[in-house]
Amino acid sequence: MTNTRRAILERLADGPRSGEALADDLDVSRAAIWKQVEALREQDFVIESDDEGYALVDVPEYGGDAIQFGLDAPFTIEFHEETGSTNDLARERAADGAEDLVIVAEEQTGGRGRLDREWASPSGGIWLSILVRPDRPPATIPLFTLAAAVAITTAVRESGVDAGIKWPNDVLVSERQRANDGSSGEQSESDGVPVSPDPDGEEAKLAGVLTEMEGEADRVEWLVVGMGINANLDADRLPDGSTSLRTELGEDVNRRLFVQRVLETFDDLRNDPDRILERWRADALTLGREVRVETASGDTVVGTAVDVEHPGTLLVETEDGVERIHAGDCEHLRPT
Repeated sequence: MTNTRRAILERLADGPRSGEALADDLDVSRAAIWKQVEALREQDFVIESDDEGYALVDVPEYGGDAIQFGLDAPFTIEFHEETGSTNDLARERAADGAEDLVIVAEEQTGGRGRLDREWASPSGGIWLSILVRPDRPPATIPLFTLAAAVAITTAVRESGVDAGIKWPNDVLVSERQRANDGSSGEQSESDGVPVSPDPDGEEAKLAGVLTEMEGEADRVEWLVVGMGINANLDADRLPDGSTSLRTELGEDVNRRLFVQRVLETFDDLRNDPDRILERWRADALTLGREVRVETASGDTVVGTAVDVEHPGTLLVETEDGVERIHAGDCEHLRPT
């Protein structure tokens, strides 16, 4: 979105404005205002005009300018109808010197998750990558992965789905909770308080995070935080063991507002490590669970997940004491 378009929308959000007033405010010609208004209309912004001037009537459901409009975070949005991978595009932009950039795609043809697993990314989901340049040593980068999981979970819960985080970054919904709710997508409530997912139930994956970086021993050159969220997708378009916001709610979510909430929460957390850990613990499904973790070194650790500590290390209580796991693939175990 150009600076002029952004300024026009900001002013029209406060009420109708004449072309002359907009031109005076922005120190451009009336013809420039008309040109930018027409460009916004081509992006599906509904802007009506009459003798009193221009009025913003409606905002498109999705798209780069739509997400940028009203976003309370210092990110620039780059939108693509289709791309191979938003993470790959973000890496290219990083090589060009970009920062605080968010690549969003309607569809990915080469989406991937952790350990190079394929991630189905059809139209209707939320596929995005955040490019930042944090002034932090590489050892602290796992905190950004936790912050992304918290940001997604916050938006998911506010949409009406009671989800939680499996260490380190998978956002899950309990299938048993859905069964108890009659599979209607509505939250169970007790005294007006949403019931958390049953920790003993079958869990379905709603979203995941893939973080990639480049740097040296003492500094990070750039960091890309990729997010894949099954938003407005039908169950038959999802891999086994997955769910979507549409499936849970029985209706679509406003993806524009959802993405804005994710980005704003991530921005709010990214410079506050202590609060990231506090929020992650509050949202975690893993803590207190029996888990099996395949570590990055190839070992298997089985025990009770008891805590997470800076910068995202999982503490597992085993028969031989507490194991600290910095990276690995975590599985929640059912009770025997």
